[in-house]
Amino acid sequence: MVNDGQNSDDSKQSTADMTVFVQNLLQQMQSRFQTMSDSIITKIDDMGNRINELEQSINDLKAEMGVEGTSSPLDPSKQKSDEAKQDEGSA
Repeated sequence: MVNDGQNSDDSKQSTADMTVFVQNLLQQMQSRFQTMSDSIITKIDDMGNRINELEQSINDLKAEMGVEGTSSPLDPSKQKSDEAKQDEGSA
């Protein structure tokens, strides 16, 4: 019967050790997930800022084109490429 008491104490210690191990493991996982979450949020914020900067650059370019007085900026380039094609065809 002394063995039964010792086995009981061993199983209690084993259960306590396992509980501590699982708690530590869960804490590590939570810490890693928090780190990944923070990293993802930071990257999303950075992408948002870059998109805003890109939109501002596009709007600035549109404004510059408007100041130059060309109603359709694609028309002159199309005319140039059409002229180049005609020159190639006649050569």
